[in-house]
Amino acid sequence: MGELRDEISFKSLRAFHEIVTSGSVTEAARRMGMSQPAVSRMLAQLEQQIGFELFFRDHGRLVPTQDGILLFDEVDQSMGSVERVYTLIRDIGDYRVGQLKVVAPPSFSEGVLPDIVSAFLERFPRVHLSIDSRSIETSKAMIATRAADCGFVKLPLGRTDLHFEHIVSSATVCVLSAGHPLRSQRVLTPQKLRGHPLILLGLGRTSRAQIEAEFARAGVRPEVRLETHTVGSACALAERGLGVALVNEMLATPYLRAGGIVLPFEPTLTNEYSFVTSALSEPSRLTKAFLEITKAHFNTAGSPAAAAGSGARSTT
Repeated sequence: MGELRDEISFKSLRAFHEIVTSGSVTEAARRMGMSQPAVSRMLAQLEQQIGFELFFRDHGRLVPTQDGILLFDEVDQSMGSVERVYTLIRDIGDYRVGQLKVVAPPSFSEGVLPDIVSAFLERFPRVHLSIDSRSIETSKAMIATRAADCGFVKLPLGRTDLHFEHIVSSATVCVLSAGHPLRSQRVLTPQKLRGHPLILLGLGRTSRAQIEAEFARAGVRPEVRLETHTVGSACALAERGLGVALVNEMLATPYLRAGGIVLPFEPTLTNEYSFVTSALSEPSRLTKAFLEITKAHFNTAGSPAAAAGSGARSTT
């Protein structure tokens, strides 16, 4: 294994990474400033060294094998760590340039983060900010190992290698169309939703488990018509009259359009989000500044979080 480690060059791993991310040897060669034959030879040498194929050829296309996909996940994180080293070298030389990598759930990144990022970059215009969306467990691992500087993760964390600071809570609400038969209700409960088609986020989420637990306690079988994986699509489907979407109000607010109605769901289900950093090292100056701006955003009266929980409302 020691000999194998010595033989594999960083450049060949980068070539493999570029081929997967770009989808072609030609584009990978362009990104690396090399010729296509040189990158092809580098890939062939890498496969020979490791003893298994990374791609199979499909009508001239390179498609990653299962082994290739497994290796790519690790190389992808390693490339991110190496890029952090290069960025640090540039920062030391300039003293004013920095990099901050943030991980957050997709709906949080799309609906909540833009205002925070805008305020941050106004204060630090030369900082390179990277926003990544990964699964919850991958996000936690990236923060703990400092592959990411910080992130927004839903509580509870369930890890001791992470430090968290609670930043915002938001209730689960019901989004429905203006013509829905339940539109005049003050609140919606599992009993009132009995027999009505529902739109829920995919299985495996904490919020989904909370919702199903409340329906079970009420002795009601939820009529799940549609499952989706983003809050935005759940709201859009509900506003078209395809069902009642049960979603996080803070995340849903940016996606609500004219004609939709938002009603509270009872019993109250609270979604709590925290700002997370690695517990194994001190956060950087930029990370602390990002937390400061995040707190200021959620303490502002006009923020989406401040508006959440204000009761039933219509977007007409």
